[in-house]
Amino acid sequence: MQIFNSVKEMQDWCKKHKKQGRSMGLVPTMGYLHEGHISLVKAARQDCDIVVVSIFVNPIQFGQGEDYGSYPRELERDSALLLKENTDAVFAPSVQDMYPAGYDTFAEVFGDITGKMCGASRPGHFKGVTTVVSKLFHICQPDRAYFGQKDAQQLLIIKKMVRDLNFPLEIVRMPIVRESDGLAMSSRNVYLNEEERQQALVLSQALKMAEKNIRDGEREIEKIRQQIKDMIEARPLARIDYIEIASGQDLSALEEIQGGVLIALAVKFGKTRLIDNLLVEV
Repeated sequence: MQIFNSVKEMQDWCKKHKKQGRSMGLVPTMGYLHEGHISLVKAARQDCDIVVVSIFVNPIQFGQGEDYGSYPRELERDSALLLKENTDAVFAPSVQDMYPAGYDTFAEVFGDITGKMCGASRPGHFKGVTTVVSKLFHICQPDRAYFGQKDAQQLLIIKKMVRDLNFPLEIVRMPIVRESDGLAMSSRNVYLNEEERQQALVLSQALKMAEKNIRDGEREIEKIRQQIKDMIEARPLARIDYIEIASGQDLSALEEIQGGVLIALAVKFGKTRLIDNLLVEV
C-alpha cells in the first residue's frame, strides 16, 4: 500500500494504472475510520482492480464554530486498518496542496436539494463538499466512488453533480452500518459521553417507530413527523435540528407518504450533532 501526500504524485499514479486498463475505485473519507468506512473499502475491493482511499479533513466544508480543529485525525491508525483491507493507495494531501495560495474556484449544486436539511443549518457546507469531491474525482479519475447512506443528502447532491457535470463514473451507495445497539457509526460518536450516547439511541428507535407506523398504513407526513419529534424530545439531552420527510430520489416535498420516502434526522446531544436516516418504500 502506498501513501501519497502530493496531488501530482497521486494523479500520476492513478493515470499510470488507468492507462494499463485497470478499473479504479475511490472511497473519499475524512479519516478516523470505522466499520462504516471499511464497508465501503470492502465493496470497492470486490468491484475494482485498484482501490484508493482519500483521507482529508476538508476545511471549506466546516462553518464558523464547527469542529474542524478538533476533528479526530489519526493517519497511522487509519493506514493500518486500510492495509488489512488490501487498499492499494491512500491519498492524504495537505490543505496547502489541495487549496494553494490564490485558490478561488468552487463547484456548487444549487436548488432545494442543497437548501434544506443540513444545507439550511450549515450554510456553505455542501459547496465545500462538492468542491473537494470534484477535485478528488479529477485527481483520481475513478470508475466508481463509494459513499454511505448515512450522509443521505450529501449522497444525493454528489449524484446530481455527477449527472449535471457529466463525470464519467458511477456513484455507489452503501447502506448505513450501525453499532450493535442501533447507533449509526460516525467518527463524531467519540465526542459523546456515556449519557449522551445512551440517549442518542433514540434516533434509530424513532426511525424504526416511523417505519412501523408507515407499514401499518399511516400516510400523513405531519403526523409521522410529530410522532418522531415527541419521541426524541422525551430525551432531555436532545436538541432537534431537523426532522425531514421527503422524496428519497431528490428530497423534493411530498404531499403524503408514497413511493420511496427518506426520513432524515439531525439532532444534537451536548455539543455533538448526529444525523441518521431511513429509506422506506411504500
